[in-house]
Amino acid sequence: MASLLWRRAAAAAAARRRLLVLLPPAPAARRGSWGLPAALVRRGGLVGGRWLETPAAFPVQDPASGEELGRVADCGAAEARAAVRAAHEAGAAWGRLPAKERSVCLRRWYELMMENKEELARIITAENGKPLKEAEGEILYSASFLEWFAEEARRVYGDVIPASGKDRRILVLKQPVGVAAIITPWNFPSAMITRKVGAALAAGCTVVVKPAEDTPLSALALGELANQAGIPAGVYNVVPCSRQQTPAVGEVLCTDPLVAKISFTGSTATGKILLKHAAGTVKRVSMELGGHAPFIVFDSANVDRAVAGALASKYRNSGQTCVCTNRFLVQKGIHDKFVEKFAEAIKRELHVGSGFDAKTTQGPLINEKAVEKVERHISDAVSQGASIVTGGKRHSLGKNFFEPTLLSNVTTKMLCTQEETFGPLAPVIKFETEAEAVAIANAADVGLAGYFYSQDPAQIWRVAEQLEVGMVGVNEGIVSSVESPFGGVKQSGLGREGSKYGIDEYLEIKYVCFGGL
Repeated sequence: MASLLWRRAAAAAAARRRLLVLLPPAPAARRGSWGLPAALVRRGGLVGGRWLETPAAFPVQDPASGEELGRVADCGAAEARAAVRAAHEAGAAWGRLPAKERSVCLRRWYELMMENKEELARIITAENGKPLKEAEGEILYSASFLEWFAEEARRVYGDVIPASGKDRRILVLKQPVGVAAIITPWNFPSAMITRKVGAALAAGCTVVVKPAEDTPLSALALGELANQAGIPAGVYNVVPCSRQQTPAVGEVLCTDPLVAKISFTGSTATGKILLKHAAGTVKRVSMELGGHAPFIVFDSANVDRAVAGALASKYRNSGQTCVCTNRFLVQKGIHDKFVEKFAEAIKRELHVGSGFDAKTTQGPLINEKAVEKVERHISDAVSQGASIVTGGKRHSLGKNFFEPTLLSNVTTKMLCTQEETFGPLAPVIKFETEAEAVAIANAADVGLAGYFYSQDPAQIWRVAEQLEVGMVGVNEGIVSSVESPFGGVKQSGLGREGSKYGIDEYLEIKYVCFGGL
């Protein structure tokens, strides 16, 4: 039966590919500095294996220049419901496929990503602005989740539990939850999709992806490659939409009774809204929400290594990552030395410019609103006595570019230490004792990632255990990897992504009791 289902799915995929060849390709984005690949730039929604146009379209802009990259179908509630139905109809056959056959599809999707990694990276840089080298790194990271979960698909094990009676046996099965709604952010427009979708498809679920309105092209390019990989129609659906349509689409995905699971990455405020919507039908929910990561440098630290880790943690993607450091806490004995070396490294290593410029390490912020938030945090800090060590203003390139900024004489009363900046701002707080540093770090109501540098083994164990975060970097500024469980505590979210634990978010546990034996 499973082989028959697979043959039918493969035949349907082949037919769909023949249909797509007959359809006129989406017009290519203007080939200015972007050089976007026409074969991967799609403009319609992807519903049930077909590219869907809508009466209205919304613009996607290059954050570096403000120029329009193109217009994308503006899906609404009706399209979202159609995508959910398509996913539901495809779910039974996909969930019954042998895990090995789902694994083959995911593996082929991974291979196509690797074959097209340069083109996919250019799409990210064009719509997100991050340096091309970083975008290429994201594609490798993104593809690795498809590779990982292609392997994990075959390792969904149940249990046989010893029963209390001689005449019965207890079995535990793991089965796909059903349709999963995937809502992703703009800062990692490819990786945040594959980290969720790879796990969902490996488990036997089907998905509806709602990408961020700033970066829909990456999600649609992945859809094109999913079609080419033979992922059956309706298993991977994408409903791009404008900011105006987002509330309506989000409400459909969170309230439709055919949706069994919500996976969201974004702000804590939005996560709370989605949780309220999902409560009405008691959906499974996993969320990676806001962060406010502390970076503690103790007197025993190797200062040069701490500076290198600080630079990587803070300024990757121009400070626009959920796990990037938001507060630097430096012990009194090495405070001045750290600040001096950190400032030198910022001036020496960081170069602001277009993401397509090979020298660039700092691209633009995503939009004007993001720039204004950085300005507001700096203005507030300076008004309360903080000192600008370097940077502090918009870059001469204009638009959404901002200088990498370092502040000293910062206190916990300033906005930049109370809110997540999500930009290239590094505020440094001086502290005296370990207990004081841990107390400051744990004062936030969120807890995604935290970092600290120390060469004292006893201190390393104490602080690692005491930090109220889901992920800790010890003498390390970058902690993300496909093998590691990603997620936070407190108001930073629910559940874990990636690693062997990530697939559990898309599985139900069913207990089967065999009696009368």
